[in-house]
Amino acid sequence: MTQAWLELTRPDGRDVRAPSEAQMAAALADVYSGKVASPDGGPGSAVLRFGYDDGLMYEVEVSGGGNVRFAEWSDRDCEIALATPRTMQALKQADALQLWRLLAQRQVAKIRSQPWLNND
Repeated sequence: MTQAWLELTRPDGRDVRAPSEAQMAAALADVYSGKVASPDGGPGSAVLRFGYDDGLMYEVEVSGGGNVRFAEWSDRDCEIALATPRTMQALKQADALQLWRLLAQRQVAKIRSQPWLNND
């Protein structure tokens, strides 16, 4: 049977499996504050990934300044992109959290329907 999973990669590079909404909000607060750099010293970003053990994976990455990227993959190894990544700029922190909520709730169609800059 296919098992669904949810994982958050915090700005400091640590992974959190099945994050709570409070953990997601804290990671976004770190990104938007700019106080936490990535492990390589660059600007911090955080990524929420949702997928299935034997298939599809979706990710929403939020970086400083509210830049957001949504990507769809054939599997967890990112072997085949299923669509061109979509982006947004200057998204408010509350709106980024809402995108993450949608992903955590497996509402991929609602994420796709957002006003992306380079929508398919």
